[in-house]
Amino acid sequence: MEFQHFQPAKILAPYIRNYYLFESSEAAGYEDTVFPSGDMEIIFNLGNGIWESYQQGQYEKNPPVELWGQVTRPLQIRSVGAHSMLGVRFFPHATSFLLDDEIGIFNDQVSDLADVMGKNISDLHIQLAESKAITARIALLDAFFTERLTRAPKKVQRLHKVGHILTSITQGASENNIGRIADTHGITTRHLHKLVYQHTGLSPKSFDKIHRFKTSLKLIGENKLPLTSIAYDAGYFDQSHFIRDFKSFTGLTPTAYLNNLSTVNQMLIN
Repeated sequence: MEFQHFQPAKILAPYIRNYYLFESSEAAGYEDTVFPSGDMEIIFNLGNGIWESYQQGQYEKNPPVELWGQVTRPLQIRSVGAHSMLGVRFFPHATSFLLDDEIGIFNDQVSDLADVMGKNISDLHIQLAESKAITARIALLDAFFTERLTRAPKKVQRLHKVGHILTSITQGASENNIGRIADTHGITTRHLHKLVYQHTGLSPKSFDKIHRFKTSLKLIGENKLPLTSIAYDAGYFDQSHFIRDFKSFTGLTPTAYLNNLSTVNQMLIN
């Protein structure tokens, strides 16, 4: 397996965390579980392999252009064949500049982006498949998303506001602090909840829980600290709180996960 990250154009940097290329020449079957990350993603499948995700009680074949909504619980995936996948990882609130739908309707689903955005995204998929050089593919992505961004100035203004709110939440959120954060941004607590949900598909509390979990997952992957230190460094009040949240997002205790690190999740937490 080969996994590479690429940075978007400067104008897109506040909205797109990174692009990534995942390639695998292995024809053997592969299974893993995807955990919550707080980010939504678009994945262009450019190879011949088949990915499936476990949704609504059964495995379903993923579409050629995947829209990954917010994952709020463990999501099983499996694949067979060789893969070439070009992904776009958005910051938690930023996919809303592309989509007119309520973001929350995509939660815990892998949707067909062509059904959501139509012919333009299908045309982009074809162009990406025909362009073999990664530099040409990145240029196509930059051009597409820059054009979509510049045609939605009102959405961009709201995105900046929501981005500042999310930063405030990650720097010191708790149920008792949400009111203070709302006051800092000159809005009511109710409006803060509405803005965060509209743009991320998550409540402020859920967003903060996933942020702490993602931090703990990264620290576990670095394998430099004991679990007790990881719990506190990730913002948990105590070890039991850490274990409870970790198990709800993975189905595993931190110790069990440490003994069987997930390949996909360790690649995707950067």
